[in-house]
Amino acid sequence: MSDQSETPVALPDDWTTKVPDLDDLPALLRLRAADKTPFEGSDNVDSDVIAGEVAGAASWTRQQLLAVDPAGDVRAWAIAHDRAAGRTLVYLYVDRTIDQAAEVAAGLYAWLEEQGRAMAEFRGITESHLDASPFADDTVQREWLADAQFTNKRTWLHMSRPVVPGEDVPALRDGVTIHPVETHENGLPVAVDLQTVHHTLEESFQDHFNSYRESFPEFVQRLREEPGHRWDHWWLAYVDNTDGEVDPDGEAQVPAGSLVASVLPANAAGVEGTYVEYIGVNRHARGRGVAKGLLHAVIGDALERGRDRVCLEVDADSPTGADGLYKSMGWVTDYITESWHKDVTV
Repeated sequence: MSDQSETPVALPDDWTTKVPDLDDLPALLRLRAADKTPFEGSDNVDSDVIAGEVAGAASWTRQQLLAVDPAGDVRAWAIAHDRAAGRTLVYLYVDRTIDQAAEVAAGLYAWLEEQGRAMAEFRGITESHLDASPFADDTVQREWLADAQFTNKRTWLHMSRPVVPGEDVPALRDGVTIHPVETHENGLPVAVDLQTVHHTLEESFQDHFNSYRESFPEFVQRLREEPGHRWDHWWLAYVDNTDGEVDPDGEAQVPAGSLVASVLPANAAGVEGTYVEYIGVNRHARGRGVAKGLLHAVIGDALERGRDRVCLEVDADSPTGADGLYKSMGWVTDYITESWHKDVTV
């Protein structure tokens, strides 16, 4: 792919662009905090996470560009993340105190579209779709997206549940077994368990919005690049096989679901949390207490680690009614985002 800083961008007169580096970290932190504070109610932004996006292991999957005003101040930050074949996540943070904010946003959304197209071409495919996630109450960002011909497709609830020291974690329902993925003596996970996690998630998300196929190597590589990733935050669930079949290890149980979590940075109180990246239950096992068991497993793990919250995101229109399950288990909605899409072709 070509140098993203060389791609022409329509910006106000005398503005320039540059690829971010770690010297820009203070400006990036300000842009990110200003974007989230009105809607999340907190300006806490982890500098290590931002540094990882700019120069960390996952930075090669991102094309990024800064817009710099004539005085040399960074006023906007655009990111195109090659999430998977045919899918590009796009993010745009603009200093809204400037008069040219809408003009800057228009130029950078056009640049992001070109990056999505280039990523598709690099992968050898002919089309992809851009996926933006504005806050549902962010009327300014939503207007910019509409002007860039994105379409609002879905609503997402971002939920959290407090972890209370000493709380009881219910026992699993009969016939359900849950354990972390097995690891070797050096702490690395056993490949067959990771493959089982991937397989169960692929199966369980087939009927979900925006579902797409992702190869096992790409799935593992993408997750391990996340700043909060830990191998001991992956769980597998099994259920008694009512069809009478036996799995390869000789146990009369079959894989039923899995959960992948990560570490949330410390909050203002200095306490880390846990984030549920994925939870999936195979259709043949739904209604047997697997989802609750997996959630109780991650809550219990958070208790043992001294964390104070477990957070997750859920499709507000999920056909599984997952939001109702989360509410019944103590999760509440902190804020809401949306998915805005735009299809691009090479």
